[in-house]
Amino acid sequence: MKLYNSVGPNPQVVRMFIAEKGMDIPKREVDLMGGENRRPPFNSTVNVAGQLPALELDNGKTISEITAICEYLEEVGKGPALIGATPEERAETRMWVRRIDLNICEPMANGFRAAEGRAIFANRIKLVGADGAKELKEIARDRLIWLDGLLAGRTWVAGERFTLADILLFCFLAFGAQVGQPIPDEAGNIRAWFERTKARPSAAA
Repeated sequence: MKLYNSVGPNPQVVRMFIAEKGMDIPKREVDLMGGENRRPPFNSTVNVAGQLPALELDNGKTISEITAICEYLEEVGKGPALIGATPEERAETRMWVRRIDLNICEPMANGFRAAEGRAIFANRIKLVGADGAKELKEIARDRLIWLDGLLAGRTWVAGERFTLADILLFCFLAFGAQVGQPIPDEAGNIRAWFERTKARPSAAA
């Protein structure tokens, strides 16, 4: 297999997942900032959506979208179960991944793209206006405060299991801290959780 990699939180999610699984997958760096992902041959042969990361399989087929890639690696790889070892565990992890992705990651990322990242993305994708960017950031912050309350007494998002939900949240919060969307001061549970996650060797992947 081969991972098409770049800067940004999405590729980091997959790299961290790979590290937690103890897998060794070669990487091919793609110039995201230079727009290589938006031009052929990448967007014609690797990922028609022009996004990163993408995973090339041994048979030459390519999978994109971080959750789909991680689901595939969970099935073919060894190491700890990061989505779940039972139907109930897998459902619980997928529930949290969807909540975090829709309510925190998406508004955070779109708020960045429409504000600080506007010069990069304005000619690539449709963006909301400045007022919309502010509101998107506020939505992400509000949902983080909500999640902070639920993390009281838990080690990880899904309880005592470290999962893809933790990886997804960690990578986007690390990104948010770099682009003016830090963890709210009052989110003490999230801050403690973040430090626990940051201490894992995979966090440096």
